[in-house]
Amino acid sequence: MPVILRRTRKAALVFLSAVIAFVPLGAAQAASVSIVRDAETEKMIRDYAVPIWRAAGLAPSAVEVHLVLDPNINAFVAGGQHLFINTGLITQVDTPMELYGVIAHETGHMAGGHLARGGEAMDKMALPYYASMIAGLGAIIAGAGDAGMAILAGGAQVAQRSVLAYSRQQEGSADQAGATYLQRAHLSGKGMLDLFEQFRDQEALSTTSQDPFVRSHPISEDRLASLEQRVKASPYYDTPDTPESIHEFKMVQAKLNGFVDDPSVTFNRYPKSDQSDFAHYGRAVAYHKMGANEKAQAELAPLISKMPDNPFLWELKGQIDYEGGQVEASIPSYRKAHELAPKEPQISLALGQAMLATDRKEYTKDALELLKQSIADDSGNPFAYYQLAIAYGKLNEIGMAELSTAQYYEGIGASRDAFGHAERAQKLLKTGSPEWVRAQDISIANQPKRD
Repeated sequence: MPVILRRTRKAALVFLSAVIAFVPLGAAQAASVSIVRDAETEKMIRDYAVPIWRAAGLAPSAVEVHLVLDPNINAFVAGGQHLFINTGLITQVDTPMELYGVIAHETGHMAGGHLARGGEAMDKMALPYYASMIAGLGAIIAGAGDAGMAILAGGAQVAQRSVLAYSRQQEGSADQAGATYLQRAHLSGKGMLDLFEQFRDQEALSTTSQDPFVRSHPISEDRLASLEQRVKASPYYDTPDTPESIHEFKMVQAKLNGFVDDPSVTFNRYPKSDQSDFAHYGRAVAYHKMGANEKAQAELAPLISKMPDNPFLWELKGQIDYEGGQVEASIPSYRKAHELAPKEPQISLALGQAMLATDRKEYTKDALELLKQSIADDSGNPFAYYQLAIAYGKLNEIGMAELSTAQYYEGIGASRDAFGHAERAQKLLKTGSPEWVRAQDISIANQPKRD
């Protein structure tokens, strides 16, 4: 079952950012968003995206994928090459083709540098608004209240139209670029076209009834007509999704549905009469959420028998035992998952964590190596540093334990705690060593500001 992390990001744009498709993080940045980590889902997304990124001239290793725990259909890019995809998008689209159509569109924003240029454009479009605001306030102060309010309203309307026009221009550009990347990758753009056609009908609804994707990706008739012409001209337009990709997609959907929804909803979606692989998977997660772990394992058993080389089934089997208090029993399943997917950092982390939880000394060094491997493959997971600190502590390597703890706190944005542990790490580590230098860097970066 996915791991949820809380992440808060400072808003990069505050002026009219909500209607810019490539900056919808403006709303999410101002508040906290829930980031879901799930190895199986992330692998599927990256498998879809890598050919598209390469077709766009982007280095796949430079692009980060973030799963947002949100039931609404939406996706966006932010901070350069960071792709954010709502779980609701994954669970509600009908085909893999639709999902990689959205990925191609968002890649158009990334490759086109729309986020960086959007900030400059917003600044330019803000100037007339600020000028009208100053003029309007001046008129109100001078006693011409009605005239002043009219100036303010007019300035706001002009700014809003300018932003909407700019947004539609960038959306159309991302469509065309996305269609090009799909063709270069020998993929059909039919899914992107089908999905956008569905959303077009929502534009007549009030904004409160629209999916966030529609509000942040305004779809005009002209834009859709241009996309249709471009997509249908591709020689790969009629290329269907493979049975294997459809199966993988529906398995991920079932897993996410089982995790996100109340178990009663999952059991209604996947009744006992449904003996498909997807239904077994969704019910296994739902039973686990209820604490009915024997029933969860019973649902998982036929899947493992049918797909014994699927590491994510073994990962879930281990998780059901681990979170059900059967720590020792979880280790063989996690080991099997790791054997099948040795480069999956979240599986390495899960096996290392389970080993440490047994308190068996003979597991500690193996756990340490697994956690190092996990961090080498995914340095952005703070929880891996937390477990690494435990492993170093068990081995009485206190300096390294302090450094790992500092890295954990830095990862979750707790600067004061990161500074304190980094200071202690420097006192315990060999001066000038790479570890000591890392602790010094953390200390400097997180030093408390003086009043």
